[in-house]
Amino acid sequence: MKKSLYLLSILVSVQLTAQETPSQKREPGHGDINKFSQMYDLLATPNMFRTASGAPGPAYYQQQADYKMDIELDDKNTKLYGKETITYHNNSPENLEYLWVQLDQNINTKDSKSKLVESQKMDPAYKPDDFSRRFMEDNFAGGFNLEYVQDANGKPMKYVVNQTMMRIDLPAPLKSGEKISFSIKWWYNINNYQVVGGRSGYEHFNKDNNNLYVIAQFYPRMAVYNDVEGWQNMQFWGAGEFALPFGNFEVSITVPADHIMDGTGDLTNRAEVLTAEQLKRYQLAEKTFDKPVVIVTQDEAEKSEKGFSDKKKTWKFNAKNVRDFAFSTSRKFIYDAMAVKLSEKTVMAISLYPKEANPLWGETSTKVVAHTLKTYSKYTFDYPYPKAISVSAEDQGMEYPMICWNYGRPDEKGFVSDRIKYGNTSVIIHEVGHNFFPMIVNSDERQWTWMDEGLNTFLEYLAEQEYMPNYPSSRGPAAKIVPYMSGDQKFLEPIMTNSEAIHQFGANAYAKPATGLNILREVIMGRELFDHAFKTYAMRWKFKHPTPEDFFRTMEDASAVDLDWFWRGWFYTTDYVDLGIKEVKQYYVTEKQPEEMKDHAVKKGRFGQDKGPFVYMVAEGSDSNKKEKKALATADVKLLDSYLKEKFSAEERAKLKSPKYFYEVTFDRPGDMLMPIIVELTFEDGTTEMNTFPVQIWRKNNQTASRVFATEKAVKKIVIDPKLQTADIDVTNNTWPKEAGNSKFDQFGG
Repeated sequence: MKKSLYLLSILVSVQLTAQETPSQKREPGHGDINKFSQMYDLLATPNMFRTASGAPGPAYYQQQADYKMDIELDDKNTKLYGKETITYHNNSPENLEYLWVQLDQNINTKDSKSKLVESQKMDPAYKPDDFSRRFMEDNFAGGFNLEYVQDANGKPMKYVVNQTMMRIDLPAPLKSGEKISFSIKWWYNINNYQVVGGRSGYEHFNKDNNNLYVIAQFYPRMAVYNDVEGWQNMQFWGAGEFALPFGNFEVSITVPADHIMDGTGDLTNRAEVLTAEQLKRYQLAEKTFDKPVVIVTQDEAEKSEKGFSDKKKTWKFNAKNVRDFAFSTSRKFIYDAMAVKLSEKTVMAISLYPKEANPLWGETSTKVVAHTLKTYSKYTFDYPYPKAISVSAEDQGMEYPMICWNYGRPDEKGFVSDRIKYGNTSVIIHEVGHNFFPMIVNSDERQWTWMDEGLNTFLEYLAEQEYMPNYPSSRGPAAKIVPYMSGDQKFLEPIMTNSEAIHQFGANAYAKPATGLNILREVIMGRELFDHAFKTYAMRWKFKHPTPEDFFRTMEDASAVDLDWFWRGWFYTTDYVDLGIKEVKQYYVTEKQPEEMKDHAVKKGRFGQDKGPFVYMVAEGSDSNKKEKKALATADVKLLDSYLKEKFSAEERAKLKSPKYFYEVTFDRPGDMLMPIIVELTFEDGTTEMNTFPVQIWRKNNQTASRVFATEKAVKKIVIDPKLQTADIDVTNNTWPKEAGNSKFDQFGG
């Protein structure tokens, strides 16, 4: 230690000690209350599986589950029959005594406990069908009916069903590096999702007595086993979606011969299931990049929907490295497609929809699919699969690898309101976007909804804004989250809350994380640093299983921006942003010592008081200011003018600023959430100046922070966050001078 610093430390210590008296009460001690503290207390310890940088470690592994399935749809009786052979690869370092298989359809069994966990209240009135279903009818007889579970030799295997999970007990442990094959045969009653509910099922059209099927969660699926939780065998209660391993699928699906279908993977027998003319149209679509080519026309669909063929047709699909499989089928389907050129490959954008969806779907759906693939690929990685399909299914919005169901149709007269038009576009972007999160960047939806919904909603916002100028995005802009974050704390949870425990699902798991990422990109990190870090996360974890820690760490690792304060506040608490202007003092420069400062120590150096001469600052409203109200320019202060002439050449002096007005602005922080301070100065001539102070201005845990603004023109107005970029819940304290009639709700429209 240098001697001068040592002496200074003694001096300061003596001064502090001298100021204390025996009668003074000391404040009690406290732990670390600094909101900039690192998150070692919240994040999992890095290891060989997942590194401190947020990347997969050298010992990272993941399991693989391959499926070979034969499926048949009974359209007349709305039943689905299936048998599958699963080959499970144990790539973990542990030996496994048993396997866990998901039976998600069991949420629809008559004795499902999922119906018993929600509170109920009596409604004041019911429609007759609602009353009948609630009080008079038996529950829908859904759920898997298992005919057998047997090993590769056809021998029955021991299993136990626990609600939506099935444990298969192995006769001998499955050793690390080995694989096992076994078969399951089942059937179930398909639910009318508009009556029973559900993420898949069928939509019934009364006018022509047809069904439109959107089929998912239709087969027993392997649960995830990983280094974080072992088996992810949390029950499916309805909100938390799905955690699944990657694998390869060979699927044959038999349906009525007049049905049109598509699903996950490559259709390997297209020439067998399409007519010769339809096949030619599809081949044309593979070379058409500017607009969709109609492969199955509306006339053909209308003819089919009247037929009800008794014959059957089998569609065959092959999918590589996907985490799930889904398909959609109906005799009502119109089918169009177009090619999409990405940086390194060409993929297909496809739509399936009934005539009731036209003209909206024919004009927009496939184009929106194409736009989504291009935009998401730009911010993450080139879409790796051969196609993306958008299916028109009313009252749905759900995603699976390469296929999704989306709501939004014209009314019976063909009219499309703005609400339907933009809602349909947004849901297509969102559900197609889920191919990236979580179908490829494969997070655990059963545990953390925000890791797929929040990240995807953020990218949806970027895609919407690039799709159309001034697109009316409902989520993403900071001001849109204010009503939620300023709400009753009893109904708010941190983003880092399990899916089943969230009160306001859309705001918490979709909007708040998306808004937070938007604030990171626009206000805190800047687009260049954010985009690089976000792409790094996507590239590191595509076709893998990331955790929240992997995301948080990668965003910092790839940007050199310390964000622990942000993750801690925005994701782990319900803290809200509220910054304000506490006080503004105006000063004037003079070389005449103000009377009130004669006995005041003007400035202290390291070891004592400096001696003048000084350039003095006179506070507005002080006695000296009242006597001499003239505001001097710096050039009018002789002492300063002499110094400048001695220090700088005439050419250099011409480049110097010449401030005349000085403002000391004190900001306060009524809210607990930290945020950078964005300040706009408006001058008397109407011009403006923007200043942004990094969040570290609060780093010493102060509730206030002060900045001095030296200007050549008089300041008429000072505003914090003028463009509403920080989700400040109360803007009534954001303006100086305070504006009469300014409401805390003005920022989001009431």
